[in-house]
Amino acid sequence: MRIFGVILAGGEGRRMGADKAFVQLAGRPLIGHVLDRLEPQVDRVLISANGDPARFAGFGCHVVADVAPQGPLSGVLAALTVAAAQGATHLVSAPVDTPFLPGDLVPQLLLAAETSPNGLALAADATSPHPATAIWPVGLAPALAAFLAEGHAKVTRFTEAHHAAHAVFPDPRAFLNLNTPEDLVQAEVLLKGAA
Repeated sequence: MRIFGVILAGGEGRRMGADKAFVQLAGRPLIGHVLDRLEPQVDRVLISANGDPARFAGFGCHVVADVAPQGPLSGVLAALTVAAAQGATHLVSAPVDTPFLPGDLVPQLLLAAETSPNGLALAADATSPHPATAIWPVGLAPALAAFLAEGHAKVTRFTEAHHAAHAVFPDPRAFLNLNTPEDLVQAEVLLKGAA
């Protein structure tokens, strides 16, 4: 088993008013926080992003662009293709605006995936799923490509159709999405409380 990670950094960040990957949290870009959480749990981390890949040069990750941008699933598909070509068996996806990912994200997703007929599992807390944080077997790439080719883009539509299991985590703050400047303020408070 060889597991790659992908940080989904392809969003436009309209509500934040900036490229989310480089929004500062506690003096560091958001992508740095996500990388710190994900990198120890996987063999290699990819970054899914469109535009000039050179802006990510300082993070030491291969940058993968969407073939046809249709939201997060396009980034997952592009990363699955690269990961499979490099010998990965699975890909774990995480949005660039989730700086508090659990330290046991990957093992818990793997355990949940064992209960799914397609080996697909997504993170959840007690109240809701977080479908962009998931583990994807590379063998799902053709089905995902077909789904996107039909014009579909909704993550939950794909994950439900492929019987994704849920790995339930106790702390909902682990998947806190920072979408607005107000969310960023809340995250700063959380970080200070944890220090």
